[in-house]
Amino acid sequence: MNLELLLLVGLGAFSAIVTFILHTKYKQNTVRASALVGLFSSLVVLIFPDALSAYLIKNIPLVAFGASFIGMVSSSVVSNYFLLACSGSVFTFVFLKANSVFSGFGGGLGVAACISLLVVLALPVIFKKAIRSIVWVHVRKSVTKFKD
Repeated sequence: MNLELLLLVGLGAFSAIVTFILHTKYKQNTVRASALVGLFSSLVVLIFPDALSAYLIKNIPLVAFGASFIGMVSSSVVSNYFLLACSGSVFTFVFLKANSVFSGFGGGLGVAACISLLVVLALPVIFKKAIRSIVWVHVRKSVTKFKD
């Protein structure tokens, strides 16, 4: 993993968390919180164009703004910063790898953000069911051995 990708993954996680904090702690509405994150990331790119590569100049505002959509989630759905950070990181990978799929269609950032959040929210449910299945198989084997 190169340094630019690592920076974008961290930025995705950071943007989702900052948007969520602006919305929940500082009582900004979700649109304003997301817009502030997008505006700030764009200003950083405009102020420091010589310090960044062309790849980062192109992708920093997109990743930051797209990941900020994840931070717009209701606190009743997600209140864990770790899950938000994971969703922002997953968003970065989904967006960078599927960017060509959304070419010519509106809403690519929002779709990638929705997919990322749903994937991360589904993981605990999937693992819980998998663990239950594994435990059940072991219990069943133990009971069968005990009967014999």
